[in-house]
Amino acid sequence: MKQILSITLSLILMVGVFTPLANAVIPEPPKSDKQFQINGAGATFPYPLIDTWRVEYNKLYSNVNLNYQSIGSGGGVSAHTAKTVNFGASDAPLQPEERSLATGTLHIPEAIGSVVLAYYLPEVPKSGLKLTGENVADIYLGKIKRWNDPKIQENNPDLKLPDRPILVTRRSDGSGTTYVFTDYLSKVSQEWNQKVGKGKSVPWPTGIGAAGNEGVAWATRNTKYAIGYVELAYAKSNEMTIAYLQNGDKTAFVEPTFDTVFEGAKAYPVDKIPKPEQDWSQVSMVLAPGQNSYPIVSFTYLLIYEDINQAISDKDMAKAFVHMVYWMVTDGQKFSKPLGYVPLPPAIQELDKQGLSRIKFEGEQLWNPGTSSFPKADAKTDVKSDIKTKVTKTDIKKTDVKKSEPKKTDKKPVKKTSKTGSK
Repeated sequence: MKQILSITLSLILMVGVFTPLANAVIPEPPKSDKQFQINGAGATFPYPLIDTWRVEYNKLYSNVNLNYQSIGSGGGVSAHTAKTVNFGASDAPLQPEERSLATGTLHIPEAIGSVVLAYYLPEVPKSGLKLTGENVADIYLGKIKRWNDPKIQENNPDLKLPDRPILVTRRSDGSGTTYVFTDYLSKVSQEWNQKVGKGKSVPWPTGIGAAGNEGVAWATRNTKYAIGYVELAYAKSNEMTIAYLQNGDKTAFVEPTFDTVFEGAKAYPVDKIPKPEQDWSQVSMVLAPGQNSYPIVSFTYLLIYEDINQAISDKDMAKAFVHMVYWMVTDGQKFSKPLGYVPLPPAIQELDKQGLSRIKFEGEQLWNPGTSSFPKADAKTDVKSDIKTKVTKTDIKKTDVKKSEPKKTDKKPVKKTSKTGSK
């Protein structure tokens, strides 16, 4: 029994767990004689990847435009529940009470990422400050107040840490990144678990809030003696100095890299992975065992209604949406690694396909992978057409979702900032 429970994602990379869709063909490509605007909102965690998908998919299907508002997972769940977007995105799985308000929601994992601790210490200009989970929890509990605290210095005997106050930054909005981070803190600190707990929004004991991963990255990078938690892609793009965290086994301090995040991801027990239509509220990938496993790793999800006509009023647009998501979780995964995300392993891609095959429009299954007669699309096909097109009305009013973060869709996914030396 113990051997069965120890099966890991590394095994399903080879043999698979979820039954492959035999001889499956891809969903029907978007019709070339219509224009489609697909609207989503939610997590900032995967925004660099989603924005890359927006650009790359439009190169293949120039009549499909993706408008994704990076407003935080809390906003994404609210917009999905209110049906003011075609899909939501969240790093935090829906909790039971949220599922009851958005019945028929599918969780479609889109990528695997990690949360890192970034800091701005002039005296420590390089990455590599070593922190235990207890150190991090005590900093965010307000118990460790200065950088040269003996508990931090003990882990860093070769560094001369400054006698300066720690300026704590954290999220001010409802955030899936916060959910993942506080899930980690709740597991490494009993005091944190009892006093604060985990969630997209929590009663922070200390710190200054900023909106979105972008906001926390900017505040941390531009404030001397600050520390903050952000998704790895933001830390990489902003060339931030980051801490090495103690692994779940408490045997080593691990640098967050593609390889160590992958090690943490592949250790998640297969028997705990639900089907897309099931409850994902207990899924947690933090503190994975293994010498080289980075301890704060997470799926990030697309939230999609199984009865898609709840969020999309046009059948052709619904089909185009299914095709786009299929591309994201298959061919689109090649854009993950350069941004610091772990591509979905084949078994999770199969899980996502099974979720997409459940989507219906007014009771009609949009994609039956076993019997569909649609030909496989050429990935290089340019669907630009000189035919006069009909425009499908969008299913969202931009005013329906309040943005809490600036959207930079025509620039690089994450804007670099410069240190100002502000105190």
